[in-house]
Amino acid sequence: MSAAVRGYFELTRLHKPLMGNTLMVWPCAWGLTIAARKVALPLPEFAHKLALFTAGAMFLHSAACVLNDICDVEFDRQVERTKERPLPSGRASLLGAWALCASLLIPVLYILSYADQTNLLMGLLGIFPLHALYPLMKRWTWWPQAWLGLAFNWGIPVAWISVTGRLPPLALWVMFVGGVCWTIVYDTIYACQDREDDRRVGVKSTALLFGEHIREILGIMVGVLLASLVYSGYALGQGLGFAVLSCGGTLLHTVWQLATWDEGNLKDHRAKFESNGLVGIVIWLGLFYDYVQSL
Repeated sequence: MSAAVRGYFELTRLHKPLMGNTLMVWPCAWGLTIAARKVALPLPEFAHKLALFTAGAMFLHSAACVLNDICDVEFDRQVERTKERPLPSGRASLLGAWALCASLLIPVLYILSYADQTNLLMGLLGIFPLHALYPLMKRWTWWPQAWLGLAFNWGIPVAWISVTGRLPPLALWVMFVGGVCWTIVYDTIYACQDREDDRRVGVKSTALLFGEHIREILGIMVGVLLASLVYSGYALGQGLGFAVLSCGGTLLHTVWQLATWDEGNLKDHRAKFESNGLVGIVIWLGLFYDYVQSL
């Protein structure tokens, strides 16, 4: 791969570990699997929809990463961890980055073109304002991680609507809130890598906002996530798979994560962030088990 191509490839983050790159896929899979069980969706049709949502989420995630780097290029030049990214280092141009961002959105819009009116509208809201405005949130609010949570978990209601044709029930919105709290947890840990640089250049984040109480506040967020899973599972009539794998697995992982997280170790921030892909997987596996059992 040539140096020029490599620079644009890195803008998409596809060179990063898979666990971190799939964090937006799993909420889509949760909503889809819950809806599939609700309407007894045939397994081949479920697999087809899951493939479409996976592809759409990956393309949208990559487009959002490119847009984020475009908006943050001046900040990135001043942050140790990001100053060698393709745009601040000159390995990619702004014009090329804009063209790449637009090209990554084409397959997303193509997939949405087959949706009904309600699903199309919900999908477009996921692109704008949710993903499109995220890069600006770190300038406007101390809670950019909460906005990212809205964007990353929007796939829950979108996937539900794609199967049922109806707006989600309260239980799905409760799970959505839990997903937002989950995102706040892992992205706050991720943002801790840059706390000193962010404070110096004026970037806002929950990693700075929570200060010395960060572990306790993230513990509260984990509690909301777990409570949301228990409530939504009960309200939706989920079975043993969800109780054991989804709720139990999430409990074990999040307790381990907060108990072993080393705030003074920059490498551990990244490792704990990436490990959250396991949370997405175990929640989905419990839902998938219940869905298959219902067929």
